[in-house]
Amino acid sequence: MNDRLAGQSRKPTQVPVLIVGGGPVGLTLAMDLASRGVETLLVEQRAASEPPDARCNHVAARSMEVFRRLGIAGKVRDAGLPADYPHDVAYTTSLCGYELGRVRIPSRANRFNDEGYADGGWPTPEPPHRVNQVYLEPVLFQHATTFDKLTIISNFRVDGITHLDGAARVGGTDLTTGNTQEFEARFVAGCDGARSMVRQTLGIKLQGDDNLMHAMMATITAPDLLKKAGCSPAWMYWIINPRQTGAIVALNGQDEWVVNTFFSEKPDEESFDWDSAVRACIGDDIDFTIHSKKPWAGRRLLAEKFSSGNIFVLGDAAHNWLPMAGYGMNAGIADAANLAWKLAAVINGWADESLLRTYELERRPILDQVSAIAMQIRKRNNVTVPPKIEEASEEGRAVREKIGRYMVETDGPQFACMGLNFGYFYEDSPIIVYDSGKPPTYTLGTYTPSTCPGCRTPHIWLNDGASLYDRLGQGYSLLRCDRSIDVGALERAARAASLPLKIIDLEEEKAAASVYDVPLVLVRPDQHVAWRGTGLPSDLGRLIDHVRGARL
Repeated sequence: MNDRLAGQSRKPTQVPVLIVGGGPVGLTLAMDLASRGVETLLVEQRAASEPPDARCNHVAARSMEVFRRLGIAGKVRDAGLPADYPHDVAYTTSLCGYELGRVRIPSRANRFNDEGYADGGWPTPEPPHRVNQVYLEPVLFQHATTFDKLTIISNFRVDGITHLDGAARVGGTDLTTGNTQEFEARFVAGCDGARSMVRQTLGIKLQGDDNLMHAMMATITAPDLLKKAGCSPAWMYWIINPRQTGAIVALNGQDEWVVNTFFSEKPDEESFDWDSAVRACIGDDIDFTIHSKKPWAGRRLLAEKFSSGNIFVLGDAAHNWLPMAGYGMNAGIADAANLAWKLAAVINGWADESLLRTYELERRPILDQVSAIAMQIRKRNNVTVPPKIEEASEEGRAVREKIGRYMVETDGPQFACMGLNFGYFYEDSPIIVYDSGKPPTYTLGTYTPSTCPGCRTPHIWLNDGASLYDRLGQGYSLLRCDRSIDVGALERAARAASLPLKIIDLEEEKAAASVYDVPLVLVRPDQHVAWRGTGLPSDLGRLIDHVRGARL
């Protein structure tokens, strides 16, 4: 079955999981669940062919790792800009003005030969990828239609959600026929954006600051822009001049662009001069056509809770903040990766529903950390623009050199944010067995691989050239660096609890010695370390129960 669109086939009335919202987060959650054998229904208000807003522009490495596991990383990486188009970030007075500085980021063609680039050397099989959501989402949608366990109903508006005993009833309207339809689901996930109907229905409030900055976003076609630009091609241009600050993003590497203009106070949408704002960023009398206009606000908001009963919120429905370090959509995909395996564990019978409480316990503190980092980036790059920055004089040149150096050094790390991607760890989780070790500290751009419980499992390339991540099982994986340790008792304990466990021997792997400092590392389905040790504990049943949440 697979893209079962509204009005085209029978709609199931009872499903284990119903997902509201078919953007990147909802699609990722749906595919992850379906890949684990869970019958899933996704409903989306837009038509199947209706494009999303041109908002998100960056797929983080952790998201690409998720897409690799789902079998779609290659298709995602092939989408967007031409293979040889630079993914650089340029700081400019305008596209037709002076270039102040540049962060070098490899094109798709050079992504795996990235020595010498700021955004290079990622310890992963899937480094980041720059692609706008208008190109990303159709790739995800099309891949989602290949999963037998996934039904997608487009053109469907959810009108209400009601808690039942051990389930939820979701009612809505088929926007093609006008017919109403009700579904019952054991679990519901709201992936329906910042104005989430699911969150509002649950009465969950957002906490924080919703008035940090404002932007007016226009998508444009400008056929001559690249030809006439004073700066060489880049994926993103940060515009710094006295008339307007903003950011321009290349969509197709030819003639399509997204122009964001920034303001400290919310502009009046009725009187806002879109043409003048775009012109101030371009910096020359170049013809362009505006195709869409959308205001947006920079916020730091976090839901007071991420669930109510058996209904969950993810992505922008649970958190939204300034789009710094490209971590808005990507944080939502990380939410999906955390929740999917837990829902599957419960539905497939090897974990109790108490495991689902750890979704909020683990994700909410991480999101608070990430939003704090995004705030720091905004404070650093919100510079006062010197009035002479565009002057063709020695003083103007000196000002440009100073601002350019500052932006590359202080703002540039957000575009090579290895630490933000790989350094975060789950602490105080009731399903992780901690020891006396302390996770390494990390910064926006720096990261130290660690087997400390709660950390991301260190990636290595195996002797045969394969990625360790490609060998991990759908459930738990035990990495064994010493074959003399008999792990048969652990396998039997896992089988007794129906917990899926795969043994992976690393003793002969050359790359393991420098990273894996203990002989046994137990890896969760989401690639975080659940436990480590020099030998098996005496009470293996207790260990298995701990990591699957049976002792909560």
